[in-house]
Amino acid sequence: MKNRRLEIRWGIYFIAMQLSWMLLEKLFGFHDAKIEQHATVSMLVLIPSFLIYFLALRQKRLKDFGGKMSFGQGLVAGLIITATVTVLTPFSQLITSLVITPDYFGNMIAYAVDKGMMTQLEAEAEFNLTNYLLISTVFAPVAGIVTSAVMAALNMRK
Repeated sequence: MKNRRLEIRWGIYFIAMQLSWMLLEKLFGFHDAKIEQHATVSMLVLIPSFLIYFLALRQKRLKDFGGKMSFGQGLVAGLIITATVTVLTPFSQLITSLVITPDYFGNMIAYAVDKGMMTQLEAEAEFNLTNYLLISTVFAPVAGIVTSAVMAALNMRK
C-alpha cells in the first residue's frame, strides 16, 4: 500500500479538481443563468482531467521508477488512480448535488422542457440525483481506463 500512496493522492487531487470545477461552473452561472452553455463548458473539464493523469504518471515514473516506466507500469498506476476516483465519485456527486448546486436538477429540468428538448417526465427521469450517481459512477472507470492508457503511453520511457 505504501508504494501506491502517490496514486491514491492523485486520485484525491482529481476529486478535488472536480469539486472545484463544479463550484466554478456554479459561480459563473452555468448551472442557472447560463445553463444553455453548461454542456459545452462542462466538456472543458477534460483538460485538467488529462493534465492530472499526465502529471501523476510523470511523477510516478520519476519518483518510483527512476525515470523509466513501461506502458504496463503506467497503466497499473493510472488504474489505481481510477479506482480511487471511482470509489470517491459518489461522494463527490453528493457534495456537488446537495451542497454546491442543489438547484441544478430543477434548473436543467426547466431548461430542457422549456426548450422542447424533453417532456417533463423525460427531464425528471434524466436530471435527478439517483441517475447522476449511477452515470458518474459508471463513467468514472470507463473514462479512467481510457485516460490511463493514453497517459501511460505518453509517459513511457525505456
